[in-house]
Order: sequence, then structure tokens, then C-alpha cells
Amino acid sequence: MINYPALKKRHFPDIVQTYVERDTMLYALGVGFGHDPMDEKQLQYVYEKNLRAAPMMAAVLGYPGFWVKQPDTGIDWVRVLHGEQSIRIHKPLPVAGTVVGKLHIKAIVDKGKDRGALLLQEREVFDKKSGELLATVDSLSFARGDGGFSEAGDNGPKGGDPAPPTPPATPDAPPDLVCDLPTLPQAALIYRLSGDYNPLHAEPAVATAAKFPRPILHGLATYGVAGHAILKTCCDYDAARLKSLSVRFSAPVYPGETIRTEIWKKGGHVQYRARVLERDIVVLSHGVAEVA
Repeated sequence: MINYPALKKRHFPDIVQTYVERDTMLYALGVGFGHDPMDEKQLQYVYEKNLRAAPMMAAVLGYPGFWVKQPDTGIDWVRVLHGEQSIRIHKPLPVAGTVVGKLHIKAIVDKGKDRGALLLQEREVFDKKSGELLATVDSLSFARGDGGFSEAGDNGPKGGDPAPPTPPATPDAPPDLVCDLPTLPQAALIYRLSGDYNPLHAEPAVATAAKFPRPILHGLATYGVAGHAILKTCCDYDAARLKSLSVRFSAPVYPGETIRTEIWKKGGHVQYRARVLERDIVVLSHGVAEVA
């Protein structure tokens, strides 16, 4: 069972991560940059000449690993799902350098005994040399087996913390822009080299045991592909124009499928969702991006 007081006070050691230009290019390849070899705007993210870092890479910097698996958390980690993800970019990401990730638990929400719990983590990513805050990364997980923890004695306030605001629903209108980006059959094998080595995305036997016909693409890779689509259609591939990107995960993607990102313009921001064309299924919903 979740120990609310202990989790809210849990100390996470700083994660110091050094990365080089090769890592920046590898991340970009994992989310589909470079698919068109004649597109020089894509090339700037996967080639050392005038290299730029994709803003979505903030999601993998200073990452503390799958810490909910540690036995002292009380979390039924097998039943934990990644529900939502957001990044806010404060400074352009360096193409190489050393960063420090500082994680804390922002909220723990008790939805009820049979409805699970929500776990909201916030990670701040700093440039180690300058001390500047580069990005704030929020991740919402759905702990399906941990509802009702606040009903057990003095284990936090009733209901836990207030639930975070619900992101805006997808507009009920045709999208203003559409961007189709294919993924490679080996996309998950490339993306995992950015730090997520969960065998679910590589081993057929593990995927089968998890009731999938084959390995699935990482949720954060799908998120990165949608961010790539927004950079392409709304920012003319200018990384400095993408200020924030948030989304809700709704279904897995299989490597090799085509991801269509549907975009609605809403003043200084856009709303978006993503679907897989081959199966006509929405894989990302409730997406919002701030575009300068």
C-alpha cells in the first residue's frame, strides 16, 4: 500500500547526466528526424553541422529510472501505467553537456479503492555548469492497484492531494493542420538507446507475456513523434519556438506504423491528438503545445 507521508517526503538523489552530440542525434533519429534525407531542416537535428537539440529530449534528461519498482514505495508497480506527460522549456537545450535532474513528488491522488491512484512527479533539469533551469518535466502515472490508501488510518488526507486540472478535450471540429510521420520497424530499438531499456519494447517473448502481439513503441517515443510533427507544421523546425508540450497517453503504437498528428490552432497555443493510420486508433489525446 502507498505510504502517503513517506512518499511525499521521499528524497530523490540528484541525477547527474553527461551527454554528447551523438546522444542528441540518436534521440532525434528515434523520434523520426531524418526520414527525408533531402530535408535540410530535419537534418539540423541529426547531423553534427549546425546541430540543434529537439526540445522533446528534455523528457529523457536527468531521468531517475523506474523508481516506483523499489519495494519501500509500497506501490504495486506491475499495475502502474504512464498516463500523461508534459515538458516546459525554459532555455534551449544544449546539444551536449552535463545536466542535473531534481525530482520530487508533486501530488498523490486517491481515486478510491477500486479506481486506483494518481502519482504526479515533477523533475527540474538544470545545466550543471551555469546552474540555469533548462526544463520542467511533469509525469502523471496511474497506479491502478493502489486506490483507497487514504482510507487506512493516518495515511494522508482523505482522497490524498487535489487532482491536477483536467487537460482540455480535443476540439469537436476538423483539424486545421495534419502531419503524417511514419515510424521505422526498428524505431523502438533505436529509441531505447536514449535510456529506456524496458524489454517490452525489444523482446518478443516479453511483449507476448504482456498480451501484445509484438514489442510496442515507447510512449515517450510516440510523444516525441507528435512533438516532431508540431515542430514541423507549426514552428518551421525552429526548436526555440516550442515552449511546452503536454499530452495524455491513450493506446500503444507498434513500430512501423504511421502516426498522424491532428492540430487545432488556438491563439498562442495549439491543441493536438495523434492516431495510428493503419488501425485508425487514437494513441495520444488531450494534447496542448505552446508555440511562440
